[in-house]
This record gives sequence, structure tokens and C-alpha cells, in this order.
Amino acid sequence: MPTLNHPSSTGAGSASGPRRSVARRLGAALLAVAALVPLALGPAVLGDATSASAATAPPEPSGTWFGPDLDWGSDGPDGYAGRLGATPSLYGVNIDYPLDRRATDEWRRSARAAAAQGAVLVISLEPTGRLSELDAADARRADDLLTEIDEQYGTSQLVRFAPEMNGNWQRWGQQPTAFVGAFRELADVVHAGESRARMVWAPSYGAGYPFSDADGRLPETPAGDVGLLDTNDDGRVTEADDPYGPYYPGDDAVDWVGQSMFYFAKGSASTAAGTSVPLVENQAPAAGEVEGRFGETWGYAEAQPSTFYERFAEGRDRPMLLDTGALYADELAGAAELDVKQGWWRQVLESLPGHDRIAGVTWLEVERDEAEAGDRPVDWRATAEPGIAGSLRTDLEASDRIDLGPVTDRITSTDGDAATVQVRDGGGDEMGWIVACAGALALAFLVSGVVGRLLPRWRYPDDGSPARDLRIDLFRGFIILAVVITHIEVAGPFSFVTLKAVGAITGAEMFVFLSGIVLGMVYPLGIKKYGEKAAAIGAFVRARKQYVVTLAVILIVFALSFVPLLNTDAVTTFTDRGTGTTGTTAEGRVYDLYPNVDRLLDYPPPWYAVRQLLLLEMGPWPFNIMGLFVVLSLTIPALMWAIKRRAWWAVLLVSWALYAVGVVFPDVHLLPSQFEAVFPLFAWQVLFTHGLVIGWYRRQIVTALTTRLGKVLVGVGVVGYAGFLALIWAGHAYGFAPGPIPSGLYDTLYATGYQRVDMQWGRLVDVALVAVCVYAILTVFWTPISKAVGWFYVPLGQASLYVFIWQVFFVLAVASIPGLDRSSVVVGTIVHTVSVLLLWVMVKKKFLFSVVPR
Repeated sequence: MPTLNHPSSTGAGSASGPRRSVARRLGAALLAVAALVPLALGPAVLGDATSASAATAPPEPSGTWFGPDLDWGSDGPDGYAGRLGATPSLYGVNIDYPLDRRATDEWRRSARAAAAQGAVLVISLEPTGRLSELDAADARRADDLLTEIDEQYGTSQLVRFAPEMNGNWQRWGQQPTAFVGAFRELADVVHAGESRARMVWAPSYGAGYPFSDADGRLPETPAGDVGLLDTNDDGRVTEADDPYGPYYPGDDAVDWVGQSMFYFAKGSASTAAGTSVPLVENQAPAAGEVEGRFGETWGYAEAQPSTFYERFAEGRDRPMLLDTGALYADELAGAAELDVKQGWWRQVLESLPGHDRIAGVTWLEVERDEAEAGDRPVDWRATAEPGIAGSLRTDLEASDRIDLGPVTDRITSTDGDAATVQVRDGGGDEMGWIVACAGALALAFLVSGVVGRLLPRWRYPDDGSPARDLRIDLFRGFIILAVVITHIEVAGPFSFVTLKAVGAITGAEMFVFLSGIVLGMVYPLGIKKYGEKAAAIGAFVRARKQYVVTLAVILIVFALSFVPLLNTDAVTTFTDRGTGTTGTTAEGRVYDLYPNVDRLLDYPPPWYAVRQLLLLEMGPWPFNIMGLFVVLSLTIPALMWAIKRRAWWAVLLVSWALYAVGVVFPDVHLLPSQFEAVFPLFAWQVLFTHGLVIGWYRRQIVTALTTRLGKVLVGVGVVGYAGFLALIWAGHAYGFAPGPIPSGLYDTLYATGYQRVDMQWGRLVDVALVAVCVYAILTVFWTPISKAVGWFYVPLGQASLYVFIWQVFFVLAVASIPGLDRSSVVVGTIVHTVSVLLLWVMVKKKFLFSVVPR
């Protein structure tokens, strides 16, 4: 007899697959205070965001989990959840077994996607070769991946090994001895491991067994297995024989039982469907069909002594996973698609209260050619049409048994973006380094005052040019290389300098601040030369170019992922170092920073994937700040319009108001873009806007700050800040109360004043401190510094955005060097030296300057 339920031998799909009169002096001084001092007055932001950690025990359903068996080659969880309008509690994926690189990558991608919704992952391991050739090494590789996923995401995993093994349409079908041996071998390894995964034994519904009408595979059953299959000892394998028992691996190997039960819109209560029963029209399910199947009566020519549910779910006290779906052929007449599919899922949902061991239901969500339908294209999907998807959601939400997701903590790409903020460990040691750097800068600042008087010939030859300040260019060159060296994660002295040289701040803060200053300096030249309107248009054109280049980088990196030997995972994913905001609990977790990028290859690509690309919700982690620059660049014409009309105070007032919003409501973001988790716009714009104001009024501010009053104010600020830090450090180190300052302040200062993402007050003060001190030092010591390193840093600083864009590909190239010892100081020094010199040569040769923004 033919089979009633198998969905043909075609699998359910697999993944294939980011400012000179007393009045004028007083006015300039006030402007200087407004532009610089506020950087030192930002409020502290208490607390840090923490990401979810894995549960200590695998979750068990209180009702019934529901989700799709997806065609991962053309669909994904975000797409499905968007169509359904709800979050499923599980997803199914088919993976080739034993695992090769492609299968491993597919498994990891599906696990990350499921983890983003906190969904259970049902992994159907499908043997690609002979069952007898599978061994313990294959099982250990699978268990290693199960453990990795569990440790990284806390995802609950159900392993459905070789499903429908009692059907002859499967390569592994009707080979009980080899199947049981392979199942038990995998189960032994999984149960002995630490993955917390559950093994699922899932045969096909038995009507029509041994399915001789299906594909004629029965003669290939090993001779030694024929006797096992002949359970009634009549010398033949017929429908009278047990379709399940010979394939059961044993209670010690099976954690869940499962069953495939599909509706093909043909057959009857007494006749099983199969390839010999033609599909002539679409039919709505007959009343009671699902109950008839659970009763083991539908489609059987001979009565069965007991049911699968009674024997294996109730009898062995096992949770049950039901794999189901309803076929619809668009080219055939008959019942409407909603009548067919809703008729089936409603019967399934209505059966759940009477079968409380059913803990999960997967619905086949694919479109493909189907052998049972005469190789016609058929549609198993329940969410392809909005009306059908809405009906499914309504029925699921109305069911007392269905538990929708999330089941476990969600681990999203936003968590991955946030994890790229690899901060130092909080505590006394880190505050000690910040104190030391502040003290060193204050001392250098005081020394520069003395040297400036003794050696005036070393001073910067300031000709008053509004177009370019080489001191700023040199400093930008140092900062951008600090970013590059930090992102190329190898050991060496360069790494130590870039990670430690500037105290609390990193290159990112100064990069944003200095970019604002430079743009504030050059924009007035555009207005003077071309007019205000043309300058504004030019700024928008520049922002557009930045945006287009950003999209191009994202897509180029994606395209490079198909190039053999290139390790694009080094930039498209991020491995938590355990030093981020999530702490050591997330160490080793791998985040996917390119969510749904594979869907861009679909035709047409789904809107949710296109939206994620256009809104910069994906991209390489060394590049995520680029989105912030795109958005900030769009604000330049409006901000400069106000500054030109001397409304700089309004610009700063609005800037601080937005900063306050970011402080009070840290989870409120203007955009869903990747950069918001790392460089939140409301907090980080304060650096850029102050830079614009300082750049526009640079001459006035420098003049004001170099007057006697200005020097006194700046000196008091620099020495006072460093002295304050030194006092509380000394009180902490030597155990005395530092006057009116709370004795425990030092212990909490790092966490409450120097966190990077929130751009807390300490970091803002340090930005001001570093900017003032470095500018003073470069002014006084310009001649020797310029001769020593100016030839190198100045060109890089003048093309800092260009260097930043290219560094993504340098990070990728270094990551793709086979056998590279990243911990070797010698190797790291060579890698960093070659990289920065090559970037310098590219800048000097103006390589692709016409394409890449500078």
C-alpha cells in the first residue's frame, strides 16, 4: 500500500545554502567655555546593559511549541515571524550528516537565527551515506557543535536523527539494524556530553507501510533486516507488520518521540495515499482525519492493535514532536487554499487537548515539486499569503495548548553589535591607569608652557590659514592608525600603545570629535567660495557618497564570503572576548552581524532583508561607526546654517538636550542601525556638534584660550581634573578619606563615569583633556615632532576616512592568513608595520581617491 503522509524525498530546504576689545575677548572666552567645558560636565550614567545568558537547564514546554520546518535556502526566521505576525517557539532545519564544512555553517547560521528569536531549534540530521559507515567520530563532531551552540546561546536543541526511517523514500529508510545502531551511537555521545540536547526518534505515520507503492525501495532492505521487519512471522513484509517497533532505538536512547503526519489531499479513511493514487484536485480535509490518524485507523486496510501515541508517547512517557503540513497545488481546481490548510491545522490544534504528550508541532513551510503530486510544484506553506498567515496566527493564539515564543533568552545581532564594545575590566587598576594618564597629560601640558618660552623656534608656524591645521591632521593620523591597529587584533607594541596611551578614551571618541572640528573648519570655505546653498548641497552629496560606499563595503564583504580561503567570518561575525558589557558570561559567544544577508540573493529579495541593508543593520564589525558618520553628515547643513548665524548656543543646547535623552532613556534609539548599539546617536552626537562649533570658531577660541585669562582657566581645568583623580586614587591606595569626597567613590568611578557606549561624563572630560593637552604639546614641540613623524601621520590624518574604510579589508586579509600566530609579538609587529605602511603608500599614491571618501 502507498504512504499517506511522507512529503517526498526532497528535504525541507537547507541554508545555501554597520569651534581688541575687552568685550570681544570676553565673548570669545565665553564661547570657549561653552564649547569645551561642557565636555567635562556630562552627567553620569548608572548601570550597564547586560545581555541574556543561557539557562542552566533546558526549558520544557508547558503546552505545545509551534514553528515551521523552513526552506532555509529561500527563507529565514525574520521573514517567517514577520509574515505570521508572531514569534514561533521553534524552527526546524535539515542538516546533512556526517557534518562537513557546509553543513556545519548551515547549522551555525540557523542556530544564530533561531537564537535571535529565543526559539527551540529542531535539527533533522539526514545521513548522506550508508548508515553503517557512520561512526563515533561523526557523532562527536555533531555533539561538539551542539555543545558550542548551547554554551553560546543557550538554545534548546532537539536532534531528529534520520527521520521517517520506516519509509522507503529516504536513503536511510527501512534499515532497522543500521538505523538503530547509528541512532544509539549518536545518542550515547550526546547524552554523555554537555549540550543538553534531546534525541528525537521520529518515524512516519504508518498507513501504507511498507510503502511498496512509493519508490520501490523495499528490495534494497538488507537481507538480515527482512526478518526484523516481518513482525508477524508470516514470511512477508506487509501492512500487517508493525511499522514502528523494529526501528525503535530503545528508551535509553530516545528522549522525545516524533511522527510525520502530512496531508496530501487524496486517499481515504480506508486507502492510504501514495504515488499510485493521483492528485486530481485540492480537497479540504475530511472531518476527523487527524483523530483517525492518532487512532491509527485512517488509511489502513487492516486494523492496528495499538497506536503510535499510546505505545511511544504515553507508554514510554515521552514528549512527542509532530511534524505536519497540508499540500496545495495551485494548478489544480477544487477547494480553496485556506480551506485546505486551515482545515488541517485546526484539526491538529483540536487534537492537542486529548494528546497532552504532544509538546511540539512543526509545520512544513516549503514550496517544491512533490512526488506524491505527480512531481507537480506544490505549496506546503501556511504564511505565504497574508490572509492565510493571519488565520493561522489567530487560531494559534486562540489555542489553549500552543506556547509561542520566545522560549529562551534572545541573542540578537544587536547584542553582537554591543559586544564589539570590548571595554577594559572595571575596578581600581583601570581607574589607576586613567589617573596616571591624566596626570601625565597635565604634567606634559605644564612642561609645554615652559618649553614654549624657552624654545619658541619649535612652535607651530601658524599662518592663520582657515583651511588646514597640520596639528589636527597629525593627531588624526595617530588616532586613525590607533583604530586600524586595534582592529587588526594581533599582539605587539603597537597594540599596547593604541590600547593604553590615551587613558579612558579610545580612538573612536577622538575620531568623531576631530572629524567635527575639521568639517567645521572647511565648511565656511565652501560657503565663501560657492555660496551657502551650494555648500549645503555639497555636504549632502558627501553624505550620500559615504552612504553608498558604506553599502558597497557591506556588499563587497558579503561577496568575498564566497571566495575560498578568505575568512570573512572574522568581520561578519564577532566572538565575544568576555571583556565587553556582558562580562565573562558571554565569552566565546559568536554573533552574526550580517542578519538575513543570504536573503538578498533571493529573487526578489524580501523587504525585511533589503530594509536591514538600507538601514545599515548589518555590516562588518570594524566598520560599524560608519553609519554614525553618515547620519551626522546629513545634519551638517542645518547645524552650519545655525552656527553661521551665531546660534552656536542653540546648537549646543539642542545637542545637550539630545544627550540628556540618551542618558535618561538609553534604550531609545532613532534608528535600528548597527551603530546605535555601539555609538548611540543621542550620546555620541555631542562630540561631533562640539567639534563643528570649535572648528567654525577655531581662531577665536585659540585666541581666547591663549590669553592670560584663558591660560589660567585651562591650566586650572587640566591640573584640577588631574589633581582630583590623583586625590581620590591616593585615598583609595593609602586608606585615608580625601576630604569631603566620599571614601568609596574611587571604587565606583569607572563604572559610573567612564563607560564608553553611554559616553559618560568621565570620557567627555578626557576627550577635552586629551584635545587641549595634545594641541598644546603639538604647538610647542611641532618642529621636532613634525620632522620625526609628521611625514607619516599628516597624510594619513588628511585622509582618515579613506583609511578607515580600507582598514576593513586589511582586517579581513590578516584574518585569512593561514596559521597566523596572533599572540606572537614578532608576528604582530610585522603585520602591523606592513599594514600601516601599505595604507600610507595607498594614501600617498591616491589610490581610488576618486571613489573612496577621504
